[in-house]
Amino acid sequence: MPIAPLTYVPIEVVDTADIEEKDWLAYRRTGIGGSDVAAIMGVSPFTTARSLYYDKCGIHPMLPDDSNWVAKKVGHLLEDLVAEIFTFKTGYKVFKIKKMFQHPLHEFMLADVDCFVELPGGKRAVLECKTGNYHTQDKWADGAVPINYEYQGRHYMSVMNIDAVFFACLFGNNENEFVYRKVERDMDQEAAMVEQEQYFWEEHVQKRVEPPYTESGDLVLESIRRHYGEADPDAPVIKLSASLFPGLEEYLKLSEQKSDLSKQVKTLEDQMKRAYAPVVDELGANCKGVCKNGKTEFTVTYNPAFRTAISKDKLERLNLNHPLIYEEYVDTTESRRFSAKRKETV
Repeated sequence: MPIAPLTYVPIEVVDTADIEEKDWLAYRRTGIGGSDVAAIMGVSPFTTARSLYYDKCGIHPMLPDDSNWVAKKVGHLLEDLVAEIFTFKTGYKVFKIKKMFQHPLHEFMLADVDCFVELPGGKRAVLECKTGNYHTQDKWADGAVPINYEYQGRHYMSVMNIDAVFFACLFGNNENEFVYRKVERDMDQEAAMVEQEQYFWEEHVQKRVEPPYTESGDLVLESIRRHYGEADPDAPVIKLSASLFPGLEEYLKLSEQKSDLSKQVKTLEDQMKRAYAPVVDELGANCKGVCKNGKTEFTVTYNPAFRTAISKDKLERLNLNHPLIYEEYVDTTESRRFSAKRKETV
């Protein structure tokens, strides 16, 4: 795909300042937005290309996506704060343009940008405001940007014809728990990305052809669960296609390997316990000890861990004797267990 000239101006699609959410979502379904790109490129930690395809085609899942809705809400509420900290750290002026934009040469590419940055000399950059928790900090270590966010930024640079994007992320409740990164435009990477987006839009969305599942097993199974809804134990046995045979063979092969490895793990765990049992015996009720031999020293701990749970028997008694309390405090969630057995037929 030829690289687009650097003289174009993005098209203003709609003013988003006072738009209703349902109308905003309808506009998003007319093309590919920045947050969609990671799924198309196969690097989204949250969703699959198949789920994105369903959304663009207006195919609503049987079950809503209520995963981590609090984090999404927090991210939206703290967007202005993240932008304010970015200005405090850099001195750059940040402003918003509440419009949805479209690439003039690739009409399927849309952009709804968080903020823009006014740079010295009159140039502009994109600013994407993010929030995270302590467990996500390693993804930003050593100047890195999570790959799903990087594709989002490269998409926005392409639509807006801008040469840089800043990412700002707040991890806690003070300015020291904050990082920002700058990513420069790369026309070769952009061309490859746009080609993938175009293929997804033209060969899948427009032709109504489902993209294959290529993501991690957890993401794929969650996508399937949401699409088809809850299990129906009374549904009849269905005849599966013969093309699934290789996958079932592979599943059984891997299942046997897992069983063998689990036995090895149990053996190793038992050997480890027998190795440290004399140490525990000498510790007695103590939780920490030091063992020194020459210049070598071991510090060992044997700390208690507590878990609060209600046994199945007590749950049954609670349901029998206090059904209203049971209904109020006990949640029932569905999970499904896969199994396959092989037999030879005559």
